[in-house]
Amino acid sequence: MITIDNICMNNVLLASASEVFETMIFMDLEQCFDTEQQIKDDTLLSSITFKGDLDGCLTICCSSDCAKSIGINMLGMDPEENISLEDTYDALGEVANMVMGSIKTKIQQNTANISVSIPMVVSGKNIVTNLSDSSAIKTLVKVTIDSQYIAEFCLLYKHNTL
Repeated sequence: MITIDNICMNNVLLASASEVFETMIFMDLEQCFDTEQQIKDDTLLSSITFKGDLDGCLTICCSSDCAKSIGINMLGMDPEENISLEDTYDALGEVANMVMGSIKTKIQQNTANISVSIPMVVSGKNIVTNLSDSSAIKTLVKVTIDSQYIAEFCLLYKHNTL
């Protein structure tokens, strides 16, 4: 169990993602414990960095089909409508922004000083997140979205000692 002053970061990450998906995206999100299920096909990775009492980044990795579905739901479009690549990227970036905002709110009593960057989205095949700094703590939560898509939420952080 990964904690910051008795806060379980796995629980914070999952609760924050669930809250955003329930209230803003209107999609079901559940933790996935099936190690066989993997993100397939082209993937998108949305990331947002933060610094202050904690330094690190939050990433969200999912298939391009999952990201399109997220964007369609966020924009209130009909499922049959086509969504542009730009709108898909914007939607996934906004998800990272909202999830990080929720995390920041949940941990603010223990880490009051955190500044958050603007999100960034990249695409490719088999995108894997790494942080070369061995002092960083990694919290990874795999989820299913609408019982159809696999996604991974990863929080990489370290305590700032300055």
